[in-house]
Amino acid sequence: MEALSIQATRSTPAIQFDPDLKRLEIRGESYPEDVNTFYDPILSWMETFLQSVTHEDTIELHLKISYFNSSSSKIFLDIFDLLNSKAVSGSPVHIYWHHHTNNEMSREYGEEFREELTAAQFYLVEQHT
Repeated sequence: MEALSIQATRSTPAIQFDPDLKRLEIRGESYPEDVNTFYDPILSWMETFLQSVTHEDTIELHLKISYFNSSSSKIFLDIFDLLNSKAVSGSPVHIYWHHHTNNEMSREYGEEFREELTAAQFYLVEQHT
């Protein structure tokens, strides 16, 4: 399976998904004009990727989002649902929500997202820079 790499724009995050390392990263700001146009191919890639993952593989998702809108928030929940389903089926899944130390709102969003998961591990990671 090919890696998925999308460059960031002013309103969309960078996407770096490496199927060999089982490491997914979403970084930047997320407020696309049409959230489905941007994220549907990403969700489709993830569904295909997750079908190829075995129970011995650990999946990591790193989110380094400095700003996002409510439409992106719903997409993040869809991504978390996909990963949580994989974790329910027995695959180790680790989600890392990176937030700046002085960004309390981002930390609170991470805490809310964590509450939605039943099997995937969700970590809040403070960034000091």
